[in-house]
Amino acid sequence: MKTTQNKKIILMVEDDPDDIYLIGEAIDECQLNAQIYVVEDGEQLLDYLHHKGEYADPEGSPRPDLILLDLNMPRKDGREALAEMKKDPDLRGIPVVVLTTSSAERDMKYSYAQGASGFVTKPVSFSGLREAVCKIGDYWIRTVQLPEEKLGDGTEDHSEES
Repeated sequence: MKTTQNKKIILMVEDDPDDIYLIGEAIDECQLNAQIYVVEDGEQLLDYLHHKGEYADPEGSPRPDLILLDLNMPRKDGREALAEMKKDPDLRGIPVVVLTTSSAERDMKYSYAQGASGFVTKPVSFSGLREAVCKIGDYWIRTVQLPEEKLGDGTEDHSEES
């Protein structure tokens, strides 16, 4: 996987400053070898992923190994951003775990239908949030192997398979 200083890249898409802080603290307490980047809505997410505007420099906006996506945000919400992202062949392979206050069945079904890799309702306590984040990190940061990037045509490079 693409790394920055041997750390995995987690892109948190969250508009609530308290949640940004708490999720960041949970990631730290889980001792995930990850660097966290934060955007505050779906428009910023897509700008980050496409290196537009303030995210034009790829060094400052590296390809994430995991996206933690809130659904309820201003401007472009997580539902819209997820749908757009998963339509793009260069982005659809990035795992997206929806981490939201919503526990609505329709939001869960919609998220999975649009290509989310997971759906987690944010626990109300910090200990619950830490446990959820540790489980997400154990799987997506420590366990799974993902290709570094897609080729321009949306296919993966299999030239070194054995």
